[in-house]
Amino acid sequence: MHTAADLHLPPPQQRLPFPYQPEAQALAAARARLGEGLDWSAAVAAATPWVEAVRAHPAPFWAMESLLREYPISRPEGLALMRLAEALLRVPDVETAVALTADQLGRADFSANDGSGGMLAGLSATALAMSQKFLPEAGESGGLLTRLGARGVVAATVRAIQLLGRQFVLGRSIDEAQGEADKQRKAQPQLRFSYDMLGEGARTEADAARYQASYLNAIAAIARRQGDASVGPEGRDGISIKLSALFSRYEDAQRERVHGELLPRVWALIEQAAAADMNLTIDAEEVDRLELSLELLDALAGRIAATLPRWRGFGLAVQAYQSRALSVVEAVAAIARRHGLRFMVRLVKGAYWDGEVKRAQEMGLPAYPVFTRKPHTDVNYLACARALLAHRDVIFPQFAGHNAGTIAALLQMAEKAGAVPGQDFELQRLHGMGDGVFREVLKDPRVSCRVYAPVGEHRDLLAYLVRRLLENGANSSFVHQLADPSVAPAELLRSPLLEAHDGVGPAEGLPLPRELYGAERPNSAGADPTSLDSRQPLATAIATTRLDPVPLASQADVADAMQRLGQGWAGWAHRPVDERAAVLRRAADALEARLPEFCGLLVKEAHKTLGDAISEVREAVDFCRYYAQQAQARLQPQELPGPTGERNTLRLHGRGVFVCISPWNFPLAIFTGQVVAALVAGNAVAAKPAEQTPAVAARMVALLHEAGVPADALVLLHGPGETTGAALVAHPATAGVCFTGSTAVARIINRTLAAKDGPIVPLIAETGGLNAMVVDSTALPEQVVDAVVQSAFRSAGQRCSALRLLCLHEGVADGILAMLRGAMQELRLGDPADWATDVGPVIDDEAFQNLQTQIARLRREATLIGETPLPAGTAVPRLVAPVAFELASVAELQQELFGPVLHVVRWSGDPAALVAQINALGYGLTFGLQTRIDSRAERLAAQARIGNVYVNRNMIGAVVGVQPFGGEGLSGTGPKAGGPHYLYRFCAEQCVTINTAAAGGNAALLAGGH
Repeated sequence: MHTAADLHLPPPQQRLPFPYQPEAQALAAARARLGEGLDWSAAVAAATPWVEAVRAHPAPFWAMESLLREYPISRPEGLALMRLAEALLRVPDVETAVALTADQLGRADFSANDGSGGMLAGLSATALAMSQKFLPEAGESGGLLTRLGARGVVAATVRAIQLLGRQFVLGRSIDEAQGEADKQRKAQPQLRFSYDMLGEGARTEADAARYQASYLNAIAAIARRQGDASVGPEGRDGISIKLSALFSRYEDAQRERVHGELLPRVWALIEQAAAADMNLTIDAEEVDRLELSLELLDALAGRIAATLPRWRGFGLAVQAYQSRALSVVEAVAAIARRHGLRFMVRLVKGAYWDGEVKRAQEMGLPAYPVFTRKPHTDVNYLACARALLAHRDVIFPQFAGHNAGTIAALLQMAEKAGAVPGQDFELQRLHGMGDGVFREVLKDPRVSCRVYAPVGEHRDLLAYLVRRLLENGANSSFVHQLADPSVAPAELLRSPLLEAHDGVGPAEGLPLPRELYGAERPNSAGADPTSLDSRQPLATAIATTRLDPVPLASQADVADAMQRLGQGWAGWAHRPVDERAAVLRRAADALEARLPEFCGLLVKEAHKTLGDAISEVREAVDFCRYYAQQAQARLQPQELPGPTGERNTLRLHGRGVFVCISPWNFPLAIFTGQVVAALVAGNAVAAKPAEQTPAVAARMVALLHEAGVPADALVLLHGPGETTGAALVAHPATAGVCFTGSTAVARIINRTLAAKDGPIVPLIAETGGLNAMVVDSTALPEQVVDAVVQSAFRSAGQRCSALRLLCLHEGVADGILAMLRGAMQELRLGDPADWATDVGPVIDDEAFQNLQTQIARLRREATLIGETPLPAGTAVPRLVAPVAFELASVAELQQELFGPVLHVVRWSGDPAALVAQINALGYGLTFGLQTRIDSRAERLAAQARIGNVYVNRNMIGAVVGVQPFGGEGLSGTGPKAGGPHYLYRFCAEQCVTINTAAAGGNAALLAGGH
């Protein structure tokens, strides 16, 4: 195996266009590349007999097309079967398996089957309907007979899912898969196979080593059974590999490690594949890895050209749903030409569409990196196919898909280009899909087809199977419509060029990320650091940031400020709410435009990593826009119903001077949210930032002043909480306090306010939590570990929402803890200004020493699970390595450790009893739940006395207006920040009643004509 030194690390470069371009622009490029030479009517004429033949001889009941017809995922029955297929086989305990089966089958009505699918389909529906009768109601245990019957139903359901899996996975082992491939080749000699060793991406080095061994074993097995030595890689079976399976940190931020650790692993596979003269294809993954994948392709191609120049089996997959797919084709061809090689390139539609859409929305990106209308993807696919055929001197195109119209169009384009089937290109399909169409297509002996063949145990196929069901179960899918005889062939085969955007209205089929919340509140604009074009301005800003000193406020400064604010607030409060809201919107626009500058401040002063800094600036922008919108919607005078001759008006107005005390862990977002909420409600604000992060706050106050907040309506007062903060809270002019910080300090503030003479002053407090996540045995371990690592260790654990207590079902605890331990080993600690850093330093020496003391105690009293290694010889101070300990019970957790420290307990039995123990801790900020049992999620969420409940995801990063944030009990007073009730707490109310009939009668009523 070659070392990192053998594979030179080049400087990063942007090979492709910016990923987030308008969809109309990408579609226009696709149309231009496709040109006018495609005769779609001829393609329809060729494909129609295939469609008619498939419908005349339909696939068996268990085939994908038939399953989608009987149980479409748009109906509860299809969704129930999909959820069972995804989770049931991995559940180790009978009780949970019964609960899952009852939960899912109980949501569907299988007795409604009309028998149109044939006798076997009708029998299966009857069996499923009868099975429901033996299952307990969701959340109930049932009697002995019910429990015995339920076990039988579960056993039968497990067996059915295993049989279902066999239709979509060629074999449980490579040898079994090759035996099945040989059987299929007897009926269709033009078939070739590309074996995919199924599994999730690696989370640990142990995962990566296992996948590496699996690939090496498969290559050796394929090599042993290769046929004619004169046939090149194009005519032989091969293997498909996933780079994320070979290295747990296959991501742009870990570029140096990718070159040093991943490349040698891939090279070991290449050497074996080249020795057998077989093809090896790198599967496509997400958009944020695309540039990195091309960089790896180039590095490997250079090595191949130097040592294996005659091998033509290396290649990769290109996803046509990506708006840059045409540019990818050109980049791949350029790499091949530069190195004198010929690649094999698989063209697919794409497999991560929904994830790419969600990522763009969550990150506030300017556009989507994928097409949002299926016809646009289809047009781009044809354009990419034409480009690949034009480059066939350096590329062997492999056209993957199951759409009969697309296949006919491909064959037509190839013929016009003079491309010979089998020699110049091939078709591809997924095992278990498109069998009927390809049965007809392959009646032409010139056409060759490669089957993408998943190989693996049933547990490993579940995520793959569900993805295939989701992709092809949509009503717009060709596979779905092919099974529907009510869709005429002409409609089924309609040209995507006619369906694509015609230039009228927006090209996107979804609102752009900026429009996610509607026209009244633009989503905050973000940046994607994996794009070099976006990362460079951020890096420059961080490198040039200097922290300006902020003077400490004396007691006299506090007194002067409160007097000035007391005099100035009335003028600000009397401004119309629309005017105050406009100031907030101007501030939001200015802050958004200065994102790099504020990211630099957050990295330098608060030790934020780049990703966290971007998110925090965006949250502050969102607070400004959301509270502006809410003020205009909720703080306007409201006319109330009443008797005739009377007008009743409810008005809200500011209380006076609000003291806003914010923490260091979100020195921009929480600071801004408190301040602008108080301001837009008509208050003046004395803003006291955390002692550790005054520069961020000072810059934001200056920006608010520039946006139009008067100097006598907002004053920054920097100083210790014990002096400056205490003086502000105790001041007679203080009309309200908004505080985020520790529970202990919140109690002190509460007592101080209660002891004051004069009006009763409201306190809005958001404090910490002993935040728990409950994981049952239906959860997917990889998803759990991802959520735990993000929730417990991101931001060095210095979030009030961070995970502190992980509760694992005893049936899955050992496996999840082993994976968690390995994932923790892969985290990187260091300078937060470094793009590769996952975990930066804690905020100050006091926090560092406290954490060290508590970790030392846990080493004595608890069981160490794992910890992240500290970097050798680092000059970065105050690094606390993420660490996890196992406790004997929930009750042992007595205090919040504000850092990257995770506590773990095991549980069994009734999860409701576990939630009761969590409630008994007294805190109620965030709660995570990982389960596939929907009724359990609903029941436990209702039971939890906790402000924010997250199901099957991480439990940090609440979004303004989407996940209003705040707790109860020891975790705060409410109302929730970023929610529709927040502004009311900053307001006083006044109801004005006017007797409109006082001057002799109700003129309006009398004028009505009585």
